[in-house]
This record gives sequence, structure tokens and C-alpha cells, in this order.
Amino acid sequence: MFFDYYYIVLVIPALIIALIAQVRVKSTFQKYNGVLNRRQYTGAMVARQILDANGLSNIRLERVRGELSDHYDPRAGVIRLSDSTFDSTSVGAIGVAAHEVGHAIQYQVGYLPIKIRSAIIPVTQLGSSLAIPIAILGLIMGMDLLVQVGILLFCAVVVFQLITLPVEFNASRRAMETLSNDHILEGDELIGARRVLSAAAMTYVASLIVAVANLLRLLALRNRNRR
Repeated sequence: MFFDYYYIVLVIPALIIALIAQVRVKSTFQKYNGVLNRRQYTGAMVARQILDANGLSNIRLERVRGELSDHYDPRAGVIRLSDSTFDSTSVGAIGVAAHEVGHAIQYQVGYLPIKIRSAIIPVTQLGSSLAIPIAILGLIMGMDLLVQVGILLFCAVVVFQLITLPVEFNASRRAMETLSNDHILEGDELIGARRVLSAAAMTYVASLIVAVANLLRLLALRNRNRR
């Protein structure tokens, strides 16, 4: 019988950390979603202002449903802001909108980590969907080659999560510098926006922890299978 003891001792604790990070970012956003900026800027207004100031008037803004579903799509040249951000005048929404513009600026200036992340996305997508099933199948069937292929594919997932950290932290840094230097937010408003972005950044740290835990799990299972 195949018993995955390492899932219990490695992956489950990592998943708990990820869950805590998700709860924290939602609670922090909800807290600062009730703190309105004094100049009554909306998330969309701030995003448009920063884009135009950086020569990115070609980047479009679109509204998408949901909360914290904001993202930048470099292929379509569009920043999609969620319902909780687009028309909101909260300091949390302003921070999120400026963060997504930070990603657009990263592409504009050729920020190396985001170029690397974009380049490995196809391998990462393959690894995230097939790596663990391939490795587990190899373990069950006693085929070490399949296990090795699964582990190598999952290494790409870990690298992706690792390279995501400087990308996200840099986008937040760019956002906070712009919000401060352009006097879009001031004083306690900046503190609120920073706390929202810091909480969001921890979800990426948690994702890396989960990925590393899964990789260690696969390595431990492989070593056990060889004995």
C-alpha cells in the first residue's frame, strides 16, 4: 500500500500557513477598504494617472468581477481591476491599483525577474498540473524515471514561486514610492496602503513555502522508494 506520510508532516502545515496568509490579506484589505483617501481618488483614476505619467497611455483599464482579482495582462496590454478596486476610494484599493501599474512599469523598463518569470510560465504550467501525478504514478509503479521527471517538472514550479517574490515586492515598492512622491496618499493613508500590500506579499511567501514543502515531499518519497 502507498502511504504518503510526508504529505501530513510537510504539506499540510504549509497549507495551513497559506490559509492564514489568505485570511490575513482579506481581513487587512477589508479593514482599509473602509478608510477613504482624502482626495477621493478611485483605484481606476490612480491607475490611469500613474500609467499616463510613465508613458503607458496605451495600457487599458478594465473592470473584472470579484474581490482582489486584480492583475496585469501583458499580452493584452490591459490592467484588470476588480469591483473592490475600480471605483473604490479606499486607501487599500489605491494601493492595489498602484501595485498592478507597478507590474506594467516592470515590463516597460525590462525588469529582469519579470522577464525570467514570463519565460518559464509554459514549463511552470505543465509542472503545476502534471509533476505530482507523474511522480506519484512513478512511485506506485516503481518507475524511477517517471519520479525523476515529475521532480524536475516540479522544480520549475518552485523556481517560478521563488522568482515571483522579487517581482511582487518590487511592484509594491514602486507603488508606494509613486503614491508618496506624487502626493496621491499621505500620512496614515500611506500606512494603510503599505499594510495591505505587505499582507498581499505574504501570500506569495506562503505559496513558495507550499511549493518547497511539496518538492521536499517528492524527494523524501523518492528516497524512501529507493531503499
